[in-house]
Amino acid sequence: MWNWFDDRTWYPLGRVIGGTVYPGLIFTAGSMYRILHFFNIPLHVQEVCVFTAPLFSALCALACYGLVSQARGPGAGLLAAFFVGMVPSYISRSVAGSYDNEGVAIFALVNVFYWFVKTVNTGSVKDAVLTCLAYGYMVLSWGGYSFIINLLPLYCLACVFFGRLTGRLYVAFAPLVALGTAMSASIPVVGFNAVLMSEHFGAFFAFVVLHVALLVGYVRRMLSRKHFYILTSLVLATAVGAGALAASAVAAYVAKSPTLGWTGRSMTLLDPTYASRFVPIIASVSEHQPPQWSSYIMDLHILVALAPAGILACFSRLTDATLFLVMYGLTAVYFSGVMIRLMLVLAPAVCCLAAVALSDLLYVICGSLRVRPLFSLFPSSVDAAAAASEAEPGAGDDGAAAGSREGGAAAAGEDATPKKKPKARKPSSSSSSASGPKAYALPALVCYALLGMVLVLLGLYVVHCIHASADMYSSPSIVLQSPRQGGGYYVFDDFREAYAWLRHNTHPDAKVASWWDYGYQTTAMANRTVIVDNNTWNTSHIATVGRAMSSPEAKAWHIYRSLDVEYVFVVFGGLVGYPSDDINKFLWMVRIGGGVYPEIKEKDYLTPDGDYRVDAHGAKTMLNSLMYKLSYYDFADESQLSTGQRGIDRVRGYQIGRLNVKLNYFEEVFTSQHWMMRIYRVRDQPLRDPHPRAAKKGKGKAPPARRG
Repeated sequence: MWNWFDDRTWYPLGRVIGGTVYPGLIFTAGSMYRILHFFNIPLHVQEVCVFTAPLFSALCALACYGLVSQARGPGAGLLAAFFVGMVPSYISRSVAGSYDNEGVAIFALVNVFYWFVKTVNTGSVKDAVLTCLAYGYMVLSWGGYSFIINLLPLYCLACVFFGRLTGRLYVAFAPLVALGTAMSASIPVVGFNAVLMSEHFGAFFAFVVLHVALLVGYVRRMLSRKHFYILTSLVLATAVGAGALAASAVAAYVAKSPTLGWTGRSMTLLDPTYASRFVPIIASVSEHQPPQWSSYIMDLHILVALAPAGILACFSRLTDATLFLVMYGLTAVYFSGVMIRLMLVLAPAVCCLAAVALSDLLYVICGSLRVRPLFSLFPSSVDAAAAASEAEPGAGDDGAAAGSREGGAAAAGEDATPKKKPKARKPSSSSSSASGPKAYALPALVCYALLGMVLVLLGLYVVHCIHASADMYSSPSIVLQSPRQGGGYYVFDDFREAYAWLRHNTHPDAKVASWWDYGYQTTAMANRTVIVDNNTWNTSHIATVGRAMSSPEAKAWHIYRSLDVEYVFVVFGGLVGYPSDDINKFLWMVRIGGGVYPEIKEKDYLTPDGDYRVDAHGAKTMLNSLMYKLSYYDFADESQLSTGQRGIDRVRGYQIGRLNVKLNYFEEVFTSQHWMMRIYRVRDQPLRDPHPRAAKKGKGKAPPARRG
């Protein structure tokens, strides 16, 4: 894996797989496959890959249960597992067949948080070691590990600032920074970035602050106040000088990088406008766009309303664990608002916070029903102690957690002398007035109304999740469907049709060029060498393809010939109304190409008013580009036959600018049934006779062999 060099992609460069991918998903599926065959369970490796994501979604539900149980109790933990088990945002990457890094990485993320919070509660070195191992698996699986290595230092600094620093926090955080950084640096795709990139400097800063805070606390206990102040003044003067020197060195190192040591994706999270201004390849990905408000409702449903209540519930009884839940939720909300892809990170946080809120509400309802008669209409006061034992949402569930926290305090060197439990006593008016404020039990009818409302909301949540999962996230992205008026679906299978044609009608060593969105599909389904693919590790190579697509036909022909390209295909939706075609993506090709090749300027492809059009008012450079010609070659005649409207683009909604497109350097060899995939052969020499025409609609001709 580490030394695998793939010469079937990124021709002629090739790609070192171990240094350009996070191998956690591959190792996970491979290990499962070997374990199953060790026990003589003959599953094919493809079946293992198909069911990897659903399996880890179940493990993620267990991790959420453990995390919320540490913070609030097992009742709230069960609700968190219930929510995350069917939340649409997570189901989008955990359905069967979704073989992507996030399929295992979201479980790894929550698993790290669970073991970290458990270590903070217990102070156990064993739990700290498991936290480090969980973090190592997270780094192995997904680049989102940077969210962890920045959130945990923020939590550590918050604990120091709010006076919640304990030895248990040190046991949880310090080994994670030391061992976690060492494990991260041993993974090739991360390497020395674990110590050289600004994304990790926050962890090192919190590591130093934690040690200084603990040292100050130790010295304060050992010295008198007078001697402590004298020593503090001396040490502070020395620390300020050393700190200024270290800060200057770090600033000088960071200043060498135009991004101040941050990766492009991280800079996009800190500055949402950064990618659109400087890294168009990041901004061109639809998953990197900010989400709409409707996306939160569709992906989270009632959790959107319950999560803020969960934050308030966490503050009502603030502990180290609930403080972490609050910080996790707030940071995840911000990052999801910058990039829709990070809704995956938000989903478990919202589920956990919503579970805390709903659990507290259910405890109040059930506690009130225990002390109130069935048909009571007005609330009555009960003794605070009785109310606490009956209606407090942690009275029974947090006992084990409290015990573990006491044990953890003892392990960290703190005073954890067990105290005897006070004997329960019957409520009385005198004792209630003397002991503190009164708590009120809700009327029974109100309790039953609230309970019914909760059950209705949970039922609506289940129905919504089933609908979203079935209709939005369970359809394959490569086979498109459109509902018929009379019922049923009309299937567009053009992608598989085109890839099958490439696989059966081209030489096995043929080089195929397309936009990078389709690189993985071409490699897997057509089994042909591609120029670029979805890994996007080399922006300049992608810019070369963008330059070819945005150039005139003759210039594009020379570019593709220099890359040994034999076939070029484009995705076109103008005939059937498919909006995600290459014409709509074309400006991103121009921007990415222009970032490397200055002769490509976006304004040349726009009208004088700044509009992007492909009709008669379109820019001359646009109408002469290779992308325009490959998309609209013979389109006018076909649209006349299919719809009776000559040259009407159903996506753009108007007639195209040039109806009679001619090709002299490229030859059409295949067009799929619905014209969504159009494949062209790069000619050995420019065409002299303009009359030869290639096969049309759904019919391709086998190209002449270039090899003996």
